[in-house]
Amino acid sequence: MKRIQVNTKPSYEVLIGPGVLSESGAYLKGLFPDSRLAVITDSTVAPLYLETARESLTAAGYTVSTHVFPAGEASKNFVTLSGILEFLASVPLTRTDCLIALGGGVAGDMAGFAAACYLRGIRYVQMPTTLLSAVDSSVGGKTAIDLKAGKNLAGAFLQPSAVLCDTDCLRSLPPEVFADGAAEAVKTGVLCDESLFALFEDGSLTVNPAEVIARCVAYKAGVVERDEREQGERKLLNLGHTIGHAIEKCSGYRIPHGHAVAAGLAIMARSAERQGMTEEPIADRICACLKAQNLPVVTEYPPDMLAEAAGADKKRSGDEITIIVPRKIGRCALEKIPVSGLLFTIRAGWREN
Repeated sequence: MKRIQVNTKPSYEVLIGPGVLSESGAYLKGLFPDSRLAVITDSTVAPLYLETARESLTAAGYTVSTHVFPAGEASKNFVTLSGILEFLASVPLTRTDCLIALGGGVAGDMAGFAAACYLRGIRYVQMPTTLLSAVDSSVGGKTAIDLKAGKNLAGAFLQPSAVLCDTDCLRSLPPEVFADGAAEAVKTGVLCDESLFALFEDGSLTVNPAEVIARCVAYKAGVVERDEREQGERKLLNLGHTIGHAIEKCSGYRIPHGHAVAAGLAIMARSAERQGMTEEPIADRICACLKAQNLPVVTEYPPDMLAEAAGADKKRSGDEITIIVPRKIGRCALEKIPVSGLLFTIRAGWREN
């Protein structure tokens, strides 16, 4: 079992290892001895892990209510949020109770945002079941839903009270879903250092996922501790996301988040290198690493279409937008460019050759 402390206010612990879900009730009893719990999950995760979680929680003496919404990015909206809030009110949950997010990134976002809204904020716990949510979205307290104008445009910051990551859940992931999470992990390697990035090049992600998840979480925890509200350094975690979110939007969210981010990261790496913004050649290395994880490094959507979609990104401020430029493995930089410059940036890296 690996334990990582996230020293935000309040602080919380991330547990990573096999069998965590079965032990979740006993662990949470030490945090919330007298609370009622509500588990929020989706229609894909529910038949796989809801009963295991509920059995552990009820065995610890908890009264548990559950709510299941349709799986997929298409559910990340106000209609689903409203359904969750009405469910919480019907239980009813109070301010001394706790909400559980069981699932991947969408379940974590929906449950986390609901926790931030309901009664102006209640406690919640993340129980990630996908690699993407384990290495990235379950940690840091960012919650959001999508609007017609773009991805994650309505949300709130609310740190979880705990993150319980059962690596056994990764065994049930289809290859494409596992790869989706690998994109966020590779992104973290580019941001962090050579030693973490090398773990993706030597196959450690599939051989020892707990070690890789722990390294990614530890890196993100440090960034979040220094910049919880994304005023500066935390923006670096959006590497590949401006173009990635544009790809998602252009596809009508048929392309999953990690695959879109992988293509966005590859485009940004090629663009930076071709514009002389990198300190060493990195594009081929990043692209080779992404391909090794069965991820795309190009997109079918043309630069003008992507630039228009990216113009609505939440990192825009007035007529400027912040992009994240990889200088070398382990060092990236925030650069403000005019929104009108997005087209040139995307065009520079859009083609693989």
